[in-house]
Amino acid sequence: MARKDSDHQKKSMSLLFRGKAIFKPLNTGRIDERVACVREWVANIYFYTKNGVTIMIDAGYNYARLREKMGWLDIDPSTIQHILITHQDTDHVGALETDSELLFRDATVYIGEIENRYLTGETRRKVFHGLYKLPMVRMENEKVLLRDGEVFQIGDIKIECLLVPGHTWGHMVYLSDDEYLFTGDTIWFGADGGYSFIATLAEDNKLAVRSLEKLEQELRARNKMIKIITGHTGWTDDLDFAFLHRKELCKPFTEKYIDPAAPYDGYIEDDDTEESARHALLGKVKTE
Repeated sequence: MARKDSDHQKKSMSLLFRGKAIFKPLNTGRIDERVACVREWVANIYFYTKNGVTIMIDAGYNYARLREKMGWLDIDPSTIQHILITHQDTDHVGALETDSELLFRDATVYIGEIENRYLTGETRRKVFHGLYKLPMVRMENEKVLLRDGEVFQIGDIKIECLLVPGHTWGHMVYLSDDEYLFTGDTIWFGADGGYSFIATLAEDNKLAVRSLEKLEQELRARNKMIKIITGHTGWTDDLDFAFLHRKELCKPFTEKYIDPAAPYDGYIEDDDTEESARHALLGKVKTE
């Protein structure tokens, strides 16, 4: 996926989803003292900081304003040495592509061993019910391949890996310090609760629904408050809201799934400003 492909996706997706009120990205800013995020059009990338170590979760589009917006959060790209990738879609790995600005050229990339097959070319990513193949992503960073259930440390940060296939064959979510779950494209938050992510972009929707059921069971068994942080529709700590419609698919061209709080065209970023990034915490999705 080259820079030109990322720009093409911006244009095509803007036309396709304009007025559908589907994507509801957080603006650039902070959720709390541990989690910050950057908005890149309709996608969010996240930074998790603890005891002087910052890890990055997903790498967004091949996006020209990433360094600028990280500066709003006082995060220097050169300090990022560890990047967790939920899945290899172009809006989650773009800053690692060989024709990007290579802001993170020295960072180690952590990715599921199944998901890595997209990067090696063993598997091609397909969307729109298998009718369209996405361009292959190429990166040169050192990689660490992860397995379902694996637990490891980066500094004082505990990371647990949970495999949730469906959107992609090897999609992984990450639970940090037992409190923050970064879900990538596993859950879509609508106005009335969480659904399985956008149907037209999944490899296997039935598998995605089963994965979401398993994920809910895993989280409820822990019996503690967890912030569920999505790639495109904000965050919540209300498990009932997050999994309310987990057996249903988000169908973006159906009126039922329109969210009045979502922007008409999420690819317009006029309301994403340095002033708001520095001075306002990012609230959770409203559940009423």
